[in-house]
Amino acid sequence: MEKIPMTIGGQKALAAEYEHRTASERRRIVEAISEARAHGDLSENAEYSAAKEQQSLNEGRIKELETILALADVIDISKLSGTTVKFGATVTYIDEATEEEKTYQVVGDPEADASGGRISISSPIARAMIGKEEGDSFEVSAPGGARSYEILKIKYV
Repeated sequence: MEKIPMTIGGQKALAAEYEHRTASERRRIVEAISEARAHGDLSENAEYSAAKEQQSLNEGRIKELETILALADVIDISKLSGTTVKFGATVTYIDEATEEEKTYQVVGDPEADASGGRISISSPIARAMIGKEEGDSFEVSAPGGARSYEILKIKYV
């Protein structure tokens, strides 16, 4: 399997989620299952079914987190620099059609959160920005047609 690039902050957040799910959530769900079992007939016990489904979802996410953390290629972006866009860069760009300015950090897939200002390195917009410099324009295919953007600022923090 391929390594998964991520920032130190992203790795810490996933490790914290893993810890929460294995320590707190697991215990809470087991208690909910025990309580539901005490209500009697399991075949018609909605609480039991719901708790078992929660357990299944939680265990699935735990396995997913274990895999991601095992394959993590943690990159310290404080040691990165340069004038071109690459992993870890915080990029401010402007939509050439609407004049709307946006700022995003290019991060790994597991830590991407557009509403939090982080986009995945594998997203179409990040792929289009990679290797570009301040002042460069780039184009991204969108469902409504191609969109053009211009990079205003690149920084590594």
